[in-house]
Amino acid sequence: MPMNATRARASTAPPPGYRAVFAVREFRYVFAAHLCSLLGIVVSELALTVLVYELTRSPLLSSLTFALGFLPYLLGGTLLAGLADRLPARRVLVGCDLVCAGCVAAMALPVTPVAGLLALRFAVALVSPVFQGTRMATLADVLGEGDLFVLGRSLLRIVSQSALLTGFAVGGVLLTVVPPRGALVVTTATFLVSALLLRLGTARRPARAAEGKREGIRATWGVLRDRRVRALMLMFWVPPLFAVVPEALAAPYADEVGVSTAALGLLMCALPVGTIVGELLAGSALGPAVRSRLVFPLAVAGTLPFLLYALAPGAGLAAVALFLAGATAAYTLGLDAWFVAAVPEERRGRAMTLMSAGMMTAQGVGMAAAGLAAEFAAVHTVVAGTGVLGTLGVILLVLEVRATERRDAADRHMTSG
Repeated sequence: MPMNATRARASTAPPPGYRAVFAVREFRYVFAAHLCSLLGIVVSELALTVLVYELTRSPLLSSLTFALGFLPYLLGGTLLAGLADRLPARRVLVGCDLVCAGCVAAMALPVTPVAGLLALRFAVALVSPVFQGTRMATLADVLGEGDLFVLGRSLLRIVSQSALLTGFAVGGVLLTVVPPRGALVVTTATFLVSALLLRLGTARRPARAAEGKREGIRATWGVLRDRRVRALMLMFWVPPLFAVVPEALAAPYADEVGVSTAALGLLMCALPVGTIVGELLAGSALGPAVRSRLVFPLAVAGTLPFLLYALAPGAGLAAVALFLAGATAAYTLGLDAWFVAAVPEERRGRAMTLMSAGMMTAQGVGMAAAGLAAEFAAVHTVVAGTGVLGTLGVILLVLEVRATERRDAADRHMTSG
């Protein structure tokens, strides 16, 4: 759907606000389930990392448990994406939660070897993009395709960012009370509660795809054949690819400029805090039309604050740069509205799953590339260079999205003529 049409229909009335989203009973269940499953994922990652290190005393194997949170996303997002449309959404969501609960419960068994722990971690990450894509597609059914959908997506992202700030703290406190396997038992319960909330609190809806229609990987990648959908999806993928670089290099940068461990914590928290503040302000104070107009400016500005790293600033100034970069992530609110309008309903679950998988894969690639680059150049140079490359990359994407807008407008004109 052309962007101009989307903008033209965007309401100029005051935004409904987050309170209106919570007024939808079904969304409250989805939100509560998201909170439970997210806490389960974060705490289980921490507990599993500690457990693997206790069993092996190997930093490599311990860090591999985190890497396995990114690597399977692309695989699951391509092989299993069709499930999001072929099966009823509630069945997919509850099934994914039960798979995660079963895997984490198996991790908690004393007889599970290290190889088994890593395999189970891989399985949890494999179904995650299907769960996330199905949930995003379901939000459009629960909240409609208008501004409530955008605000609902925003709330789920805010919770996800908040988990980065509180989830590991909760897990750390839990591990002082119970051993790692005990913490895994607790997180098993969070997945079961999430499954129960989704089963009891969401409506039963038929599958999006035609009954009996089975499409494979080719159909998943076929989503990207639509030039506009492809361009919008890249707008979700490319900025996170560059945004993770300062976080991935926070510890080496703190060492490079000689700041304390407390300052390192400030650097780690600045970007997610900025993201939360930006989302809240855009969602509560701006209407759909304004958010739509801000997509391109905010996206282009996303990595510009990283240029400040060229001066090798102290922790305070670097944290300000990261906060500002995080706040620009509010561009996704307007982008959400464009994306859901561009994707056909019968392929919405598949497209959302692929989009989720691509975002996580991009972040994993960005972290790996940042570490590799920092082996050959100073950390502050790498982050500043990321600011240049990221800005240029997003500008090219903006030009492509505008090109799809002009093409669609021309097609509409020819059709109407």
